[in-house]
Formats: sequence, structure tokens, C-alpha cells
Amino acid sequence: MKTLKRLFLALLLVSGCASVTPINDMPNIVLGEPSFYPTLAAHTDASIIAGNRVELLLNGEQIFPAMLQAIRSAQKSITYAQYLYEDGAIAYEIAEAFAERCRAGVQVKILLDSIGAGSIPKDIPDLWKKSGCQLEWFRPIKVLQFITPWEFLNYNHRSHRRILVIDGRIGFTGGHGVGEAWTGNGRTAEHWRQTDVRVEGPIVQQLQAAFVESWRRTTGNMLGDDAYFPALDIHGKVYTQIVKSSPVGGSFESYLLFLLSITSAQKSIHIANPYFLPDDRTEEALINAVKRGVKVMVLTPAKGDHTTTSSASRSGFGPYLLGGVEIYEYHPALMHTKAMVVDGIWATVGSANFDNRSAAINEEINLVVYDAGFAGQVEKSFQEDLKYSKKLTYEEWNSRPLIDKILELFTIPVKEQL
Repeated sequence: MKTLKRLFLALLLVSGCASVTPINDMPNIVLGEPSFYPTLAAHTDASIIAGNRVELLLNGEQIFPAMLQAIRSAQKSITYAQYLYEDGAIAYEIAEAFAERCRAGVQVKILLDSIGAGSIPKDIPDLWKKSGCQLEWFRPIKVLQFITPWEFLNYNHRSHRRILVIDGRIGFTGGHGVGEAWTGNGRTAEHWRQTDVRVEGPIVQQLQAAFVESWRRTTGNMLGDDAYFPALDIHGKVYTQIVKSSPVGGSFESYLLFLLSITSAQKSIHIANPYFLPDDRTEEALINAVKRGVKVMVLTPAKGDHTTTSSASRSGFGPYLLGGVEIYEYHPALMHTKAMVVDGIWATVGSANFDNRSAAINEEINLVVYDAGFAGQVEKSFQEDLKYSKKLTYEEWNSRPLIDKILELFTIPVKEQL
């Protein structure tokens, strides 16, 4: 597997750069006004669905217990898509929970990305197979594929989605991985800061649809019937969307979701993201938002998990700082939350980063919530994180060590792949 990962890294250097279709004119919409909702729905190809309950889950101490409880309650089906699956106690606890349900006769479909989950201990897939679970790998790399390099280039497109659906009725999504780094409270170096969501109601059908889409592309098999798509009752009053994007077919819905929400903001934009490398169009939109009186705050890690990505991200902070965007760096742990709140009434949580890889290369998924109560919860967690963060000034950024500036230059050729 290490060999395959090295091949994948080499691929980043030789493969062509994918990018979103350039956006010129933007519609003149305002968040909260009637035209905003159908405009966003049209450009993200995602219907806004009423009648849902959404629960915010902060860090592994809330995310994993909620997931495990739901898994152990499954009676008919479990569908699970994950980008990153590593070693550790939580990996085995989740693995055994899946295996136990398989032995009880529940249909369990597990889809792992072959690169991101390449470090999974071998005995976990063996356990699943022995227990009757069905495990599939998204775009597994085959060395013989070098014979047809035009197909090999497709391996650059990864499944970055995180999806868990129980009996077609309860859903989870966000940006967590399965590993010890995601356990704990997000306030110590060994335990990353993460935000996920649990949902019930009609929106679960859309979350399940995203899974069966990836499953069909991987296996050629179509999932359906009452085990996966039961009739769903109303569980609350919250309006939500599931926005999924994929390079297959050239869809860039995650990118358009971010761009439209930024340009429609009137009061505030609060972004938490571990990989903040927006393109020029998004940079312009954020700075223009400041010019029209919007308070724009970005929360990123003080230290990232990938040196190249961190260097590329920090190299672009200058225009934002000069343009009035406030950038804060989170210090206790890696800030891995992928969330945004606009005007205190609209929020999104999911897998997408603010970079070209999420915009134009990877398969991503985000939950969008139209509810001031939920947005307020995300906002509260954002404000709490600021207590553990340091505001970056332009002077501090500009006076960073020369060696950092030199390293940043080496990220330019691969920036669109990050």
C-alpha cells in the first residue's frame, strides 16, 4: 500500500490540472430573500427539503458514540462511505459494530477510498468478510494500469465523502476520519477538532442517494427497496439540502455552494476549514464581501498535517489580510472542521475544503441547513474555538521566516492538486 501511495503522489505531479469552469457574472441575490433559495438549489442541483431534525456533533467524544449507538440499532441496512480509515481502538470498535450487525443479518455495505483508507489494518477487512459485510474499494490502483495511462489519470479523483446511513432513516455526515486523531475533545495536539452532523427526516433519502451513486459507480450494482429507501416521516421543522459534487460529468456543486453563499452574505461569513486555498474568484468574492460591510472571519490550523498544503495555504494569506478578512489560527490541535455560517442564519457542514481538490477533483458532500437555531450552534462553537486561536496580522504574516517563503515557492506547481 505504501508503494501505491507513492505512485499516487507521483501522479499529482504528472497528471493534468483539473479546475472549475470559470465563473464570470454572479446573480444579485441576498441571503434570506425569496430568490436566494431557488437560485442556490438550481446551481447546486439540490432540492431544499423540509421536515428534518439536525444535531450538531462536536469532536470524537460526541461523533463516535452517536455513530456507534446508531450502528448497533440497525435492523435492515447500513451504508457507510469513508475516505480515511486507520489503526487504533476506535477503528476496531467501529469494525466490530459493523461485523456484529452483519452476523445478525443486517445488510452492510462499506465503501472505502483505496488511497485514504490504505492504512486500515488487514484484519479489519478480513473480519468484515468473515461476518458477511460487503466491502468495496473506490478506484483501487492497479500497477498494470500503467499500460493505459489515460485511465491511470482517473485515479487522481478520490472519494472524499463521509456518509453513514442506518436503515435509510438516520444519517451522519461531516469530515471525520476513523483513527485515534479524531477521538477526544479537539483541544489537545493528539485529538483533532472536528464537526459532524446527525440527521433524521426526509433529507436522509438524499444522503442515501449520494451513497448509492458512489456504490453504483464502483460496483455496477444498484441498491434499492425498503431496506434502503423507506417512507420517511417528518422529524422536525428544519429545511436542509444535501449538496454533492463529483468530477464525473463535470459537476462543481460544492464550489458553487460556497461562492453563492459568500456573494449573498450581508452581515457575516465565518469559515472553519483545515485547507484554505480558494481560487481567485472566491478570493475576490470574500474581499468584496468585506468591502460591502460583511465581517469575514476564517479559522484555520496553526499547524497542518501536510507541510506542502500548509505552505501553499499560508502563502496566499496576504491579499485577504490586506483586504480586511480576519484570519485566526487554531493552536491546541489540528482544526479539521469544514463548516461555514453566513449571516447567522445559514450553515453548512461537510467534507469539502476550500481548495481546488475539493472543488474540481474529489467527490464531496455537504449538508446545508436553513435554520437560525442550528446556525447559532455552529456559530457558538466557532466563537469558542476563537478562544484557543491567535489572530494573524499582515505584519506577522509578511515577516515569516525566509525559509518558509522559499518552501512556499515549491508548492506553486502542485497548488491546483492540493
